[in-house]
Amino acid sequence: MNLHIIVNGRVQGVGFRFTTKQKAIDYDLKGWVKNLSNGSVELEIEGNDLQVEDFLSELKEGFNPFIKVNEVHIIKEAAGHKGYKNFEIR
Repeated sequence: MNLHIIVNGRVQGVGFRFTTKQKAIDYDLKGWVKNLSNGSVELEIEGNDLQVEDFLSELKEGFNPFIKVNEVHIIKEAAGHKGYKNFEIR
């Protein structure tokens, strides 16, 4: 499964990208995460369905007390997998 995600809330300046990368590695997911100029964060993840769903559950909770997730917009990519080799912060 491959998902393209936009996260809104208190997600910049609170370690969100670093924590996202660590959690993605924990779940053996591949892809990337980056800050957007409007204060939201964009990411793309791919991996098996169960790992992706578990990751999403944690992401929606905010990973840690400093992060406040207000909205999560998810687009399921039709391609399935793009073949990312690792997870990176862009």
